[in-house]
Amino acid sequence: MKITQSQKIKIGLFTALGLAVLVFAIFFIGNKKNLFSSTFTVYGMFRNVSGLQVGNNVRFAGINVGVVQDINIETDSTVRVDVTLNSNVRKFIKSDSKLSIGSDGLMGDKLVVIAPGGITSTQQVKNNGQLAAVNPVDVDKIIAKITGVANNAESLTAGLSQIVAKINNGQGSIGKLLNNDRMANDLDATVKQAKTTMQNVHSTTTTLNTDLKAAQSNFLLKGFFKKKRKKEIEDSTKKAQAAGTPQQ
Repeated sequence: MKITQSQKIKIGLFTALGLAVLVFAIFFIGNKKNLFSSTFTVYGMFRNVSGLQVGNNVRFAGINVGVVQDINIETDSTVRVDVTLNSNVRKFIKSDSKLSIGSDGLMGDKLVVIAPGGITSTQQVKNNGQLAAVNPVDVDKIIAKITGVANNAESLTAGLSQIVAKINNGQGSIGKLLNNDRMANDLDATVKQAKTTMQNVHSTTTTLNTDLKAAQSNFLLKGFFKKKRKKEIEDSTKKAQAAGTPQQ
């Protein structure tokens, strides 16, 4: 079948459009992965990378500045993470900066976060240099602790429910007291009687003090109280002298 001129034009346009899309995709992906820009590499040593993958973003001050280049297990407790960064941010990353692993949003992909340095060193990080790593929180341990707390709370709630049920049913001393009107009335009467007794004691004490002061002013008993006071002074003086006399 002979291809017409219009079909050739359509095929040419479709091919050109496909090539343009392919070039744009390569440029876009390469730009995201820093394939066409000057870069440098740093690394950190982690105990756990929490699902971090090669190609995930690296952020500094909330801006994507690189990608995770490589992840390798060094020992049974150490994982090396190499990241490639744009050269234009190198002047901001000091040798005491720190790497940590975070999430892109609540449920997003994992990423590497670079914390600013300059506290203990103002020197720029070197190419292929190592930065201190902050290990991520162990989510499994946190979930286990939360589960334990929830189980304890459930047991405590069940226990409290049983106690409240017994009280409502009049079981135990508190239950009988709250549900028995007679006991409550007797307790109220006892408290009122105790208050009345204390008021009487206070009144009696006040009366005795008044009578004692009056007796001290009575001319018949004044001599008795005067001699008593004098004797108390003499006894106090003797005790003071005895306390101040050194032992031989």
